[in-house]
Amino acid sequence: MRLAYLRALHASGSAGAGTGWQPQFVSLWRGEELLAACPAYLKTHSYGEYVFDWAWADAYQRHGLSYYPKLLVAVPFTPVPGSRLLAVDDEARALLAQALRALARETEASSLHVLFGDEADQAALSAAGCMARAGVQFHWTAEGDADFTAFLSRLQRDKRKKIQQEQRRVREAGVLFEANAGNAISVEDWDFFYRCYQQTYREHHSTPYLSRDFFARMASDMPEHWLMFTALRAGERVATSLIALDPERRAAFGRYWGAVEHIPNLHFDACYYQPLAWCIDNGYQRFEGGAQGEHKMARGLMPTPTASSHWLAHPSFADAVNDFLAREGEAMAGYIDELGEHQPFKSVP
Repeated sequence: MRLAYLRALHASGSAGAGTGWQPQFVSLWRGEELLAACPAYLKTHSYGEYVFDWAWADAYQRHGLSYYPKLLVAVPFTPVPGSRLLAVDDEARALLAQALRALARETEASSLHVLFGDEADQAALSAAGCMARAGVQFHWTAEGDADFTAFLSRLQRDKRKKIQQEQRRVREAGVLFEANAGNAISVEDWDFFYRCYQQTYREHHSTPYLSRDFFARMASDMPEHWLMFTALRAGERVATSLIALDPERRAAFGRYWGAVEHIPNLHFDACYYQPLAWCIDNGYQRFEGGAQGEHKMARGLMPTPTASSHWLAHPSFADAVNDFLAREGEAMAGYIDELGEHQPFKSVP
């Protein structure tokens, strides 16, 4: 939610009218005093959101209605939970939520969606008539481990052995890791990272969301917020992973990865084991592994509920989605409970 981050997304052409993200930022003022604000976009698609509503769009189309444009409050391409309605107090946040409803009607948007908001956001949006949708991500939280070995010792034997085996196979392939943060990440590192980033999208028959210029702006404007792991074999770069950092809150966020050749188990080491070890060594308290992937539990990342809020202008579709969300919410609660029964850590006596 930092201005430099949002500005880089727009100035680099990664998020803007040309890519289906038309900025419609909303702010609330008392005279010259800013009381509340949020990033909002008129969207002509549902890409880059990580809360999926494609089925809703399809239902609209099958009934001869237009689902797009829709009004979205989110940080483009960034599934990190947190406050989306920035406000000085609850009253200002409630007024901002009402203003979003009004903007959705004014722009003739089919709907309003606020993704990955915190509890205060959810309360304000619920009071403004929005429906809640439950989700889940997988996060690691610090438990006072002295190092990565101590972390592994708390895992059940089969999980610990699997991680050790995967890391051993990476080492046996001749791969070593180099970690650089902030200004220590060179232009050559960023260039290689972007090559890998593009390769990952190509392998999934897709197109990268973020431009090279975006990452150049991150390197110049927000260097302290980035950590890069580079995998080297015989001195040559073969893979890389990029982690976002919040030094103030001691939190890290798994973001992007790629490789120029396939090496078994390298993905897990670059994206989970190396970042977790770094977080423990540097006193970080949380590592968010990003959207989806219950396989992350076997690597010590536990299920964490997330939420989004939705309002649909069409009364009949709103009723149908409300029924769907109620059923989905019950299923999600059951899913999280079931995951909790299969946690990877040893039972505490």
